[in-house]
Amino acid sequence: MNRLLITICGRAGSKGFKNKNLKNFCGKPLVYYSLSAAELFIQKHPELEVDIALNTDSEDLARLVAAEYPEVIYLPRGAELGGDRVPKVEVYKDSFARMEARTGRQYGAMIDLDITSPLRTEQDIENAFAKAQQREDLQIIFSVCEARRNPWFNMVKTVDDHVEQVCRSEFTGRQQAPDVYDVNASIYVFKRDFLASNTDGMLWRGKIGISVMMDTGIIDIDSEHDYLLMEAIAQHLYAHYPEFNAVRENIRGE
Repeated sequence: MNRLLITICGRAGSKGFKNKNLKNFCGKPLVYYSLSAAELFIQKHPELEVDIALNTDSEDLARLVAAEYPEVIYLPRGAELGGDRVPKVEVYKDSFARMEARTGRQYGAMIDLDITSPLRTEQDIENAFAKAQQREDLQIIFSVCEARRNPWFNMVKTVDDHVEQVCRSEFTGRQQAPDVYDVNASIYVFKRDFLASNTDGMLWRGKIGISVMMDTGIIDIDSEHDYLLMEAIAQHLYAHYPEFNAVRENIRGE
């Protein structure tokens, strides 16, 4: 796995939070946080040949990235991949195939970093990548957080005119229930064989492993409220956790 592709994927616009991928976060462009974390990871791995690609249908986002990170390869996204109903795996596969065609060489794996996860550390990327290296049988690594609720213990679903446990059980304590995690979509690591063979756009077809992140740093930014809450959390993390501040301090530009 000495050749690696890192992707940043973002659509133009957003139904939940307009133009969220173009926003500033704590005074810096939101997308720069993912690029900064990627740069710190690459610096730790001189043995790897790494390319970074931006897959987007937003020319504004492409210009923003090129302004400070000109080494990032811009992959204009076609209209067929621009809708919000398109499985994101199709965008990953598109990025991977186009980059292999462009470079004329094969990548052993691909890491995707979500733009709306600015509170991601270099170590988070390292942990996910290490899990992929340690387990040859795993085709995909998801970043996750420990779930605050458990479907076998303290979650319910609506059934007709009442609610029932999501998963029926006789557990009397949460510690008795199976461990569960929230998939936070911050980091995905894909082995080449999954991206090359997937035909239906379903992530769950591969054998999956997890890499656990701090849950406090991950909230999906789908609204202005989410965005403001994340900025407040960021100030706490920057003040008390040097690994988070290292990503912010490494961002290029003023």
